[in-house]
Formats: sequence, C-alpha cells, structure tokens
Amino acid sequence: QVQLVESGGGLVQAGGSLRLSCAASGSFRFPVMGWYRQAPGKQRESVAFITVGGSTNYSDSVKGRFTISRDIPKNTVYLQMNSLKPEDTAVYYCYGDRVFSKYWGKGTQVTVAS
Repeated sequence: QVQLVESGGGLVQAGGSLRLSCAASGSFRFPVMGWYRQAPGKQRESVAFITVGGSTNYSDSVKGRFTISRDIPKNTVYLQMNSLKPEDTAVYYCYGDRVFSKYWGKGTQVTVAS
C-alpha cells in the first residue's frame, strides 16, 4: 500500500521560506498530488495541487508566494513556501488523489513567528 511521508516543516520567522517534501512509496504515480493545511481552530483547506502532467492550482491566499512542483522519478512532490506569514502557521498534509481514494500523509508542522 502507498505511503506518503512529509518532511521539511519547522519554525521560521515571518518573511522566511521553507520547502516541504512529500515522498510516495512504490512505483504508482498519482494523477494528482497536493497539499492541504489546517490551522488551529480552522477548517482544513486546500493549498495547492499538481497533476502528473504538470498542471498546477493554488489557493488565493498562497498564490504568488508558494510553488508546487513534482519530481516524477523520485515520486516526490514539493511545496516551496516563500514570504511566509503568521497566518500560514498550520499542519500541512500531503495527499495523493486516485479519484476513487485519497492517500494522506501524517502531516508536518509549519510555524511562522511574527
């Protein structure tokens, strides 16, 4: 069964950058992979996703600051986060979408200090 493992979270100052990684096990390539986040007291929200063909989509709140990318041979998706704001503080969850089922990572904490 496919496993998704996130890494790269941590504590940064406002205006700083982080790059999150999500490595999927096995040889299967998800048609869509992406990131959700959940801040304390808030609903989980979609951040960005990328298709196997390279098409991307971003939420309005991160557009222009975050970049999602994918390394097909490594079966890994990345989220480059620049100009981080305190409101970006959340647990970030990687997912792979097979349409009939979604696979989720365990999450990685991102904390942006003001």
